[in-house]
Amino acid sequence: MESEKTKKIVVVVSGLDEEYQYNIFKGINTFAYAHNMNISYVAGFGGMVGSTTFDIGESSIYNLIDYTQFDGALLMTNTFGDTEMRNRIFTRVLASKIPAVVFESRENPEFYDISIDNFGVMKTLINHIICHHGAKVINYVSGPLGNPEGKARYDAFVSAMEDNGLTIDNNRIFYGDFKSYDGKLAVDDFIASGLELPDAFICANDSMALTVASSLEKLGYKIPNDVMVTGFDNTFSARNSTPSITSVKRPLFLAGEKAAQMIFNVIEGLPQEKSVILDAEPAYYESCGCCNGSTDDLKEYKKLTYRKSEDTNNNIHMINRLTAGLAEATIPAEFFSVINALIGELDCEKFALCLCEDWQDAYSSTSDSLIPTCYSEYMTAPFIWDKTERRSVSYFPSRNMFPEGFEQRGCVNYFLPLHFSDRCLGYYIFTNSEFPTYSLLCHTLSMVLSNSLENIRKLTHLNKAMDELNRLYVIDQLCNIYNRNGFINIADDMFKECVAKGSQIMISFIDLDGLKFINDNYGHNEGDFAIQRLASIIHSNCEHGSICARIGGDEFVYFNPNGTESDAITLERKVNLALDNLNKLLQKPYVISASIGSIVTVAKPDDTLYSIVKLADDKMYEVKKAKKKARKSERI
Repeated sequence: MESEKTKKIVVVVSGLDEEYQYNIFKGINTFAYAHNMNISYVAGFGGMVGSTTFDIGESSIYNLIDYTQFDGALLMTNTFGDTEMRNRIFTRVLASKIPAVVFESRENPEFYDISIDNFGVMKTLINHIICHHGAKVINYVSGPLGNPEGKARYDAFVSAMEDNGLTIDNNRIFYGDFKSYDGKLAVDDFIASGLELPDAFICANDSMALTVASSLEKLGYKIPNDVMVTGFDNTFSARNSTPSITSVKRPLFLAGEKAAQMIFNVIEGLPQEKSVILDAEPAYYESCGCCNGSTDDLKEYKKLTYRKSEDTNNNIHMINRLTAGLAEATIPAEFFSVINALIGELDCEKFALCLCEDWQDAYSSTSDSLIPTCYSEYMTAPFIWDKTERRSVSYFPSRNMFPEGFEQRGCVNYFLPLHFSDRCLGYYIFTNSEFPTYSLLCHTLSMVLSNSLENIRKLTHLNKAMDELNRLYVIDQLCNIYNRNGFINIADDMFKECVAKGSQIMISFIDLDGLKFINDNYGHNEGDFAIQRLASIIHSNCEHGSICARIGGDEFVYFNPNGTESDAITLERKVNLALDNLNKLLQKPYVISASIGSIVTVAKPDDTLYSIVKLADDKMYEVKKAKKKARKSERI
């Protein structure tokens, strides 16, 4: 039956480590496993480290998605604060023509949606704080106004204040991003303002409310005696904190489960209403002065808290060992070996590391952040861990997303970005693992892996640069043979070994004839040409452990650690013959010739490389002098 075919669903979300996402995911996954759905969560951690370029790198993961590969999409765009990013996602999903369910948004009538009445329930909660508890001065910690939920809850705050005749002081509004750390920043901002303590801090979600409460208590304020604090979402942590946080109770698990049911119905052609509104209601707890027995069963609370603490400690230990191991990795193979030894501790069924084809390439440090970060057309998956089995995939199209293709079974995958600053390095995939959602360290893992990959990339190019510098230090750039430095570095060790053995050696000093004449009459380019041709001929005769070098403008040296008188004669004959043939071939207006002086001797302890080279130089000079004398007699 068609209904039994695995349905491929992509879930687009920002962040994984907040309770809101976690409870939604639980609902989606429960339905998915029961109905043979392959779920792919694609998530970045934007807004976490206060860096715009870093956020560009995090958001690169959303450019990976090829929506046409999926049967449907669940868009948790209510977790995004960036309006442009949300609109880009909407545009691409619409272009793919696949059905989609959007959480908490009715901006696109083409999509199905599931939501609560954010405005109405938030206004009811705020009216309770004002009317029941008598609050007059209120600080508001807002979510991003580019986010539909953030905007609806902010509008509810403004409306409740106006309806109750209270003044809105813009200095008492902090604009956050729904992230936990924003609560601390909100309190820091309030303290810096010098304003008097308000009657209440109204927060747009529980994550921010919890850190607002803890930050105020660290400053010595009592909640709710000195100041009330409220949140939104009624998360496990909020309702079990001390004091428990007044919040809005919403069916998060049901929302995830219902959204998965909706997309399933649409794909199957079953009846499905366009919009689904779920119930939500205020939950008045201790942080506003109401005591309604808010906590969960104590035994269950203790068990879950202990498990979370134990899991966090174990994950920290694993991440620390991973960090230490990767710090010593200098090449990709070492990097993969470290991961292979530790990744199984995260209780995942499968882990795939996918890297851009050009991830090791050099790049400019001044990247253009206006261009969206994209993946290369082809990716490589050099490391795939599958139930302890390790394998790799050399190349696969990035549009496929999975290096080995979609699995035709009910499973859950998490796609997370690897990047350095705003430069995309690749991504990794967890399959059937709770680590990305239950752990607070998933983002830390991403940064550890990314930074290690970047270190390896830099080491690779640093080593290449060092090799090139070393080459430039010892290689003559004109002739591409050793220069004086290269000759001394290598030949000196060879010479000392010959002295130790008492070996017979041969050193030849070779000088280009008439270089000044060529330069003065035909230009320095022709002079360089003559030098290069002679160097090439000398190098072509450099064999059997011999070494040659250009040690001056037109001066060359040849060292044979096992040379004989016969070798010296042969070298001179070969060089002169090659030069004669070259001159016949080139038909230059000048003749390329050279003078050669060779010394064949047994290396003695009181000899030095320089002293033998000097003897060969003196002998070459005698040869050159004899040539000049012969030319003079010819002219006479």
